[in-house]
Amino acid sequence: MARSSTSSSRLIVVMGVAGCGKSTVGAALAGRLHKPFLDADDFHPPANIEKMSHGVPLSDEDRWPWLDRLGQELHAAADRDGMAVCACSALRRAYRERMIAAAGEPILFVYLKGTREIIAGRMSARTDHFMPTALLDSQFATLEPPGDDELSLSVDIGPSVTTVAETIHSHLTSRGDTP
Repeated sequence: MARSSTSSSRLIVVMGVAGCGKSTVGAALAGRLHKPFLDADDFHPPANIEKMSHGVPLSDEDRWPWLDRLGQELHAAADRDGMAVCACSALRRAYRERMIAAAGEPILFVYLKGTREIIAGRMSARTDHFMPTALLDSQFATLEPPGDDELSLSVDIGPSVTTVAETIHSHLTSRGDTP
């Protein structure tokens, strides 16, 4: 686990390439926090899902309205419940900055870090997702891990989901960010 910043935030985005476990870890973390969980995949317009289902990477123009909506929805969920967790790829710094601007407040980005081999194996094993393994290379090509000047936490995905969620929760608890 590497920390890039220790500032707090009531908005948490679990981020990384497709197949790294964002949704599973994000839901587990939200459960531990007793706070709402938003899965960015649920906010994609049908046109985005259609493109990705056919192995076509999204353009920035496809992403901007989606990222704006996510930032706004995350902010609204935190207003209702004090804190909220979202799973979103947030692969580029510009995407993270767009979400922060839409939310109107800081967001802690929890970067789930893993090798291409581990993630490809996980993607191959899942049967209920629209993102094909063929897009994994484009995900890694697009990925800009959070910089030291970003509010972020980097966590290795090698351990179990439970351990990863516990690691993140412990970090939040040590900062006093948990309810």
